[in-house]
Formats: sequence, structure tokens, C-alpha cells
Amino acid sequence: LSIAKTDSLGAGALAADHMAELIGGKGEVAIVGHSQINSTGVERRDGFVDQMEAEYPDIEIVDIQYGDGDHLKSADIAKAMIASHPDLKGIYGTNEGSAVGVVNALTELGLTGDDLTVIGFDSGKAQIDAITSGLMAGAITQNPIGIGEATVQAAFDAINGDTPEEVIDTGYFFYDKDNMKDEEIAAVLYE
Repeated sequence: LSIAKTDSLGAGALAADHMAELIGGKGEVAIVGHSQINSTGVERRDGFVDQMEAEYPDIEIVDIQYGDGDHLKSADIAKAMIASHPDLKGIYGTNEGSAVGVVNALTELGLTGDDLTVIGFDSGKAQIDAITSGLMAGAITQNPIGIGEATVQAAFDAINGDTPEEVIDTGYFFYDKDNMKDEEIAAVLYE
């Protein structure tokens, strides 16, 4: 009857906005995606790409590749991207495994967050640690509390004869080391 989920197109656009701000509105960026067939992978990618094309004409997406959310594959992909595009300013990883892979690539290459801006998606200990250390600039987190709350409410409504919304957008947030400890953000980070 209903699904409670993150608006992945909107979340991808928010990642693009932060990437653009952090790299000064111009330059080359790339995407390490987790899936080109899964709806979340497609929407997180498309939200980012569409926002860059619509709002940031001086930013060029030079490469999009897929590592299946596997941090080892994603690290290899990121290393190849960095080698192929010496002027690359940023990489966006569309899920935790993709983003952690990009961070691992930086570490393996002896690079830092000052050398390349990394924006991730989801949270988890590895990403939180990478943001704390400065290897990752920030990430998009979903709202697991909101997803659970909306799901229970929709089930309750359906049981009581009400028709819940077909798709319930449960929200998303950008987090970085400046706001990770804020009450609203800390509550939705999941390790």
C-alpha cells in the first residue's frame, strides 16, 4: 500500500550542491556509484548529475563508474579515476561501500581531503571516522528514525481503514564534522 523512503533524487542533488560549494563552483568531478540498475543507485546518481548540469555549468562530470557498493572495487575504480583525470577536484560515492572505497583510494595513494573532495552517502563508522579525520568532506544520511516512524504510521492507518500515501518521503541530511554532533544529525547517523 505504501513505501516510506528517502527521496534519492533530492539527496543526490544535495550532494551536488555541497560538492560544488566545496570545490569553488568549477572543475572536474567523478562518481563512484553502487548500481546502475538499482533504483537508489540510479536516483542518487541522477540527482547529482541533473543538479550539476542545471546549476553548475563550470563543473564537469568526467567519469561515472560502478563498484557494486564493494569498497575494494570502489577503491580500484577511484584510483583509476584519479590517475586518468589529474585535475579531478572531487568524487561522489553513492553509498557507504562506494564512499569508503574512495576514501581508501586516497589513503593508498597518500592523498588527503585537501587533495580531493569526497562526498559520500549513508553513514557508518568508516565514513564517520573519515569525516572526523578530514579524508571525507561530508555525506548524505538518510533518516532511519523517520523511515520507521512513517512505516508504522502507514500500517496503523491502513489497519484502521485509512489509505496511506503511496510514497512517503522521510527526508535526508548533509552531515560533516561541523554538524555531526548536532542533536538532529547525531540521531540519524547509523553505525
